[in-house]
Amino acid sequence: MKFDIVTIFPRMIRGGLEEGVVARAADRGLLDVAVHDLRDFTTDRHRTVDDMPYGGGPGMVMKPEPLVRALASIRDSRGVPSTVVVLSPQGKPFTQADAVRLSALPHVALLCGRYEGIDERLRELVDVEEISIGDYVLSGGELAALVVIDAVGRLVPGVVGDAESVVAESFSRGLLDYPHYTRPAVFEGLAVPDVLVSGHHAEVQRWRKRQALVRTFERRPELLAGAALDDEERQWLEDLQKTHRG
Repeated sequence: MKFDIVTIFPRMIRGGLEEGVVARAADRGLLDVAVHDLRDFTTDRHRTVDDMPYGGGPGMVMKPEPLVRALASIRDSRGVPSTVVVLSPQGKPFTQADAVRLSALPHVALLCGRYEGIDERLRELVDVEEISIGDYVLSGGELAALVVIDAVGRLVPGVVGDAESVVAESFSRGLLDYPHYTRPAVFEGLAVPDVLVSGHHAEVQRWRKRQALVRTFERRPELLAGAALDDEERQWLEDLQKTHRG
């Protein structure tokens, strides 16, 4: 899978890609990640990527010309991206479903916004989708791009060694993950739940399934409306709601 990231801070992106799952996947040839300095696509001696907003107001606006040139260069040298993503606080909230959808594409380009935003004409010239990683404002889209690459890249087959762990993670079925424990069996008077050391695999799985539902109900109940629940989980949820109301 290919990623192309366009940014005015390429070292910030490269630094974030030097460790962890994505770095190992790139070393193994499972991910092909290219970072492009937006200033390389300017034409003036100052390498200008921003200008004052028409109509006045604070801050600066990213110019459309360098971004369009960068995308043209990517198309010529790396192929046509399956989708072009602009990282922006105005975008659609990024979810696990989006990560799954993007992981099925062969080529994703990511544009890192900065300043007050990007000239609106880019959206009219290029078919883009806008993604936000949360309802807060960052200094730019670089950290958001790294989040998207990590979330998407780890879903590409072979990137994560234990495929089962990916399937069982938080949000994979619309639920949070179940609690995890490791050695020692007792720490500062707190013991691992008996079922996890019982050796009964079916009971362990059932306990984990119920705990994932309980944790979601307690911490992120809004997720339950879209969660893929089986009959047993729906009954548990009904019992939790009754207890909560009571």
